[in-house]
Amino acid sequence: MKFSRRNLLQLAMGAAALPIAWQTVTGQAYPARPVRIVAGFGPGGAPDIISRLLGQWLAERLGQQFVVEIRSGAGSNIAVETVVKSPPDGYTLLMGGLPNAINATLYEKLNFNFIRDIAPVAGVVSTVNLLLVNPALPVKTVPDLIVYAKSNPGKLNMASPGSGSAPHLAGELFKIMAAVDMVHVPYRGAGLALTDLMGGQVQVMTLSMLASIEHVRAGKLRALAVTSAVRSNVLPDVPTVAEFLTGYEATTWWGIGVPRGTPAEIIDQLNRAINAALADPKLKKRLEDEGASVLGGSPGEFAKLIVDETEKWGNVIRTARIKPE
Repeated sequence: MKFSRRNLLQLAMGAAALPIAWQTVTGQAYPARPVRIVAGFGPGGAPDIISRLLGQWLAERLGQQFVVEIRSGAGSNIAVETVVKSPPDGYTLLMGGLPNAINATLYEKLNFNFIRDIAPVAGVVSTVNLLLVNPALPVKTVPDLIVYAKSNPGKLNMASPGSGSAPHLAGELFKIMAAVDMVHVPYRGAGLALTDLMGGQVQVMTLSMLASIEHVRAGKLRALAVTSAVRSNVLPDVPTVAEFLTGYEATTWWGIGVPRGTPAEIIDQLNRAINAALADPKLKKRLEDEGASVLGGSPGEFAKLIVDETEKWGNVIRTARIKPE
């Protein structure tokens, strides 16, 4: 079934404001038992780290454990399906994000519709990517890269951690907006891609600052730009891609969702708790130390972000004819 953008936004916002069909079980205050946060990528990844930091804060304030459960595989689709099939009682949360917005178009058949079946609670963080090149490449700025790529069509290799990954799409958006031809080389994970980028087997890659900044500081990679709309406080001298390609932005974001049908009172309570957590100076600093910027906001604002990003990256996927691995 196809949905228009208006339909999708109505579904996303409506899922967070469904009428309460029942009160909390036996009238107990929420949460009355441990809550699990399902993350769709392996231990040590951004969703896992963010879930544990947020979960620890929530546990200390709400008096129940918030246990992180890793359900990796299929680009986080397994995690989403786990949450969709869980009771809508507030005891199963999803640490969802940009990969889910991408997967809505990337995969032709899914057992769920992310916007329809997951009710947004709150955005948590966004993370910045870096546009990186091997230092041996004779380019020092984004305009240099564009000129070089246009002078050498099809001769630059652009690495990514995998076909359809957020860094891959960030690179494809750059190719589209700059009108350049670079050959995509997908890897199974960022580690191998970084090794080959530093070794010169590939020349260009977009990757999270968290995963690449130490290599930049060591001089093993050159950062041409950050992919956020504004410059990063971590690398203030590095320009944004948008300073040269107006409107370019490619950030990775994460937030909390719950199964559709979760009572509005529980969604509101979780939203208030998450916003309080993100306003805590200690937690905010911990997240910033991991290379993240806090989001927060209402369920409706998170719903709009999901719909906007689903539409944006869907267009990139269709234009670049990207297929899942």
